[in-house]
Amino acid sequence: MKWIVLAILVVIVPYTWITLHYRKPGKAFEPYGDMKKQANVQRLLSAGFHRAALIAERPADLKSGGGPAGVKASAHPLPGGIPPVLGQVLLEVPLLPQSVTQLHAGGQANRLLPYTLQFTAVFPDNKESLHSAHLYSREDELFVLVHFEQLPGDLMARTRESVIRLTIPPGTLQPGAYRANVVGSRQSMGWSVVVQ
Repeated sequence: MKWIVLAILVVIVPYTWITLHYRKPGKAFEPYGDMKKQANVQRLLSAGFHRAALIAERPADLKSGGGPAGVKASAHPLPGGIPPVLGQVLLEVPLLPQSVTQLHAGGQANRLLPYTLQFTAVFPDNKESLHSAHLYSREDELFVLVHFEQLPGDLMARTRESVIRLTIPPGTLQPGAYRANVVGSRQSMGWSVVVQ
């Protein structure tokens, strides 16, 4: 028995020290998930898209905002669903809100300042929670996809509607005129913005 204990100590102690000393900081490599993300990025780049992570928040209420005072964009409803030009490139389609309503965004933006937009996301039930948001840009088009996730177990959101505030970080948008679209599965909202 003493030889087994000695063998365990001889192997475990150096193994533990080597593992802790040379371990890569951060999360471990997840082959399936990491390779899928890398393939998605390669497909987006080859199709001419640029993707940026947005700051997504759930404020208490919807306030008219998003851009310089007095320069509001005219929002209009669009058919829902991921636009075909983007849908052909994405490997995994995120869980989108059923419809997007009450969009407030600025008609002008400064590329050196953050750009904020707010809208109401409507769901078929109370089982969705905000996960993340990304901006996909190509030429003069901007597509905003907000990813929601299903709440586990018996957890439920308070309402079927959720106010979402998104902030595009400074330097993300290049100067020019853009047609923008916040994507919902049945109804999206579009607007135009000029970046200076």
